[in-house]
Amino acid sequence: MLTPVLKSLPCVERYSGNPVLSKDDVPYDSALVFNAGVIHWKGSYAVAFRNDYGCTQAEWETGKRFRGTNIGLALSADGIHWTVEPEPIMELRDEEIQRAYDPRLTVIEDEVYMTFAVDTRHGLRGGIARTKDLKHYEVLSMSVPDNRNMVLFPEKVNGMYLRLERPMPVYSRGRDRFDIWISESPDLVYWGRPELLAAVEDFPFANDKIGPGAPPVRTKGGWLVFTHAVDRDDSRGKNGWEAKWTKRYCAGVMLLDGDDPRKVLGICREPLLAPETVYETQEGFRTNVIFPTAAIMQDDGTVRIYYGASDTVTALATAKADDLIEACLKGGPRGK
Repeated sequence: MLTPVLKSLPCVERYSGNPVLSKDDVPYDSALVFNAGVIHWKGSYAVAFRNDYGCTQAEWETGKRFRGTNIGLALSADGIHWTVEPEPIMELRDEEIQRAYDPRLTVIEDEVYMTFAVDTRHGLRGGIARTKDLKHYEVLSMSVPDNRNMVLFPEKVNGMYLRLERPMPVYSRGRDRFDIWISESPDLVYWGRPELLAAVEDFPFANDKIGPGAPPVRTKGGWLVFTHAVDRDDSRGKNGWEAKWTKRYCAGVMLLDGDDPRKVLGICREPLLAPETVYETQEGFRTNVIFPTAAIMQDDGTVRIYYGASDTVTALATAKADDLIEACLKGGPRGK
């Protein structure tokens, strides 16, 4: 039985000025600004964000839908106050591809990579692209359907690139019973050695699916991995713009071994962040949604956690890495 009311970890503090990025900051057509990848790069911060456009809530309720989705770019000196570039940086659309969205940014050996999701006529795919200027991208690889929520580790481990991903095996696990897998690559193009890393059953506050959120963060205790975790209750009614939205998304956290990330050292059995504020539970396109998408370690040991709230805005929370490590180790490894 899932707990009806969930609470965030006491060690996590939301930024009092949330949200840090919304449609009001975007100089072109914008309705929802969320699920953004953030990096600290060349002395400043950069964010690549998902931008859904072409529909208001009033229009949605009359049957209109979004005209499209693109990916925008913004820069900041402090990671809080952003200047959005005048034009989107990516919008993929052709006979096969409907849209690209949900960017995640990672710096590996001083090069910037973006992972992103792609809706196609033949299923959901995950892409990896490389950029030199944050504005122009070379696509290196695309997964087969159905796979998404890919994030890259920010460094090679034992000479190999690593990624977390969420394949969507409808037949073997049932509808929306999706888990976190890990795979490796010598070149970011060819991927192999896939292995189950964590399952829905490992998160007591999830009954529907889990998946990667932000790219992992290396700490003295190992790799901190920020996840999304979903519980579903079909008795839930209208939440946000949707006539019926039955899911609740929380952020979770787990700890992987620093030398062997295929080894789970601990999983926090409580939500890192649960929907609690007005902009998470009452306002927005799909309420009761928290989706962590970036985590940046600060010099004082604080981790900045950027997350999408209600599929509508981008928000920020912070926590000490030591507290998060302790919470994961207290939860124990998989299957405890």
